[in-house]
Amino acid sequence: MPVFTASPDVKVKQPHISKLVYIVVWLLSRIYLFLFLGIARVVLRNGKPLFNATKQSLEGKSRCILAFRHPNGGEPQLLMWFMLFKLRGLARKAGVKIRRIPYISIVFGYEVARWGGGVARWVMPGLGCMPVHHDKLDSAGMNRIYNAITEGPYPLAIAPEGQVSYTTESVPRLEPGTVRIGFGAVERLQKQNRNIPVEIIPVSIHFRYGNFGRWSLSKLLRKIEKYTGFIQKEKVDFSRRLERARDFILLQNEKRYGLEPDKKKSFPERVETVMEAALKKAETLLGIPTQIIDTVSRMYHIRQICWDRIVLPGVNTLKDRPLLERSILDLNAGEAWHASRHMELVDFSWYFRGPVPTNDAPLYIKIEYTQNLWDFASRTMGGAYSNRVFNVHPKRVLIQIGDPINLTEKSEDYKKDKKTAIADAMKALESSYLDCITNASEYQI
Repeated sequence: MPVFTASPDVKVKQPHISKLVYIVVWLLSRIYLFLFLGIARVVLRNGKPLFNATKQSLEGKSRCILAFRHPNGGEPQLLMWFMLFKLRGLARKAGVKIRRIPYISIVFGYEVARWGGGVARWVMPGLGCMPVHHDKLDSAGMNRIYNAITEGPYPLAIAPEGQVSYTTESVPRLEPGTVRIGFGAVERLQKQNRNIPVEIIPVSIHFRYGNFGRWSLSKLLRKIEKYTGFIQKEKVDFSRRLERARDFILLQNEKRYGLEPDKKKSFPERVETVMEAALKKAETLLGIPTQIIDTVSRMYHIRQICWDRIVLPGVNTLKDRPLLERSILDLNAGEAWHASRHMELVDFSWYFRGPVPTNDAPLYIKIEYTQNLWDFASRTMGGAYSNRVFNVHPKRVLIQIGDPINLTEKSEDYKKDKKTAIADAMKALESSYLDCITNASEYQI
């Protein structure tokens, strides 16, 4: 909903393990996963590396970073439920005994606590989850993360994509933060003369749908056509229906920003032009200069400023502010909300540049693209992630585990050349995700 008033800062409790939160999550999490995320079944493949890494971490024999893909938004909740309530049973069947409850410390952005509401601010810290800022110095948050790795005992879970990436079948971008944190933990452990290896466990998450998914897909596509003004008077194949709706939405964005449509350019090229115009519009509304070249970094910077004007950092109350000052803060918050509409379009569009699926593509690929097409329409209309469609239910989830990446074994290379060592580890992580995608495509659930 539109924002017209500034709010005091949102306080997030220190991460801790709460028995009450654990019991509530135990009672309600499976219902939540089904009703809100539509998850009917979860299957784990190549689970042995995850079992062993979790066991070794809980016993203090190694440190473990679960690097999970974040394509759809509900992965942190799914992973927390799976680790707390399913992992030990599956590990026992595989001959690995995990004696402690395998909590995981999930790293999440502070903005999640701001838009997620009171329930999220109660549940996440109570399960040991740790907030961190994306775009400004956060020494306290980073120290928590490093201490969680080096002191343990629970595995740390981070999404190397940095945010929702909207695709399970490709790896559009990975941020180096996860690998840097891992190498930093290796350095700290070695300085303490603690011979404990640090491993990254790649976790790739994929979705599959049954016959009901075909009906949901058809319904969703009709909804998109309704919003874009296409009435089904004649038979048009699936790919063409997607393509014409996509092109119409793009055209509306070009008109919105006063851009001249260039039909000679490809769809990705035209989208990039729209993103640049949207970023400049947001920066103009916020009164900030364009100092960053990278598109995603600019988007993160705008997002941080918008949130800091809507939810005022370090401000406990606004009741004692003079009316004039309070009114200006409210105006700044309203302008920030409008600027964030342009930022949200960029946030999604950066990932939405792949080809339209063919008519004979697998159902899960068709559904993913159509959901993203709805997102493209929603962001064009001023929507955000909260307007994302989750109504293609029920879905079956495949958790594919990649081979571990031992950062301690690469520590000598890191000491010689940090930049090259980080790049090599990033390539290994990306390669593992791509292998997971290939393996997942061969498995039906």
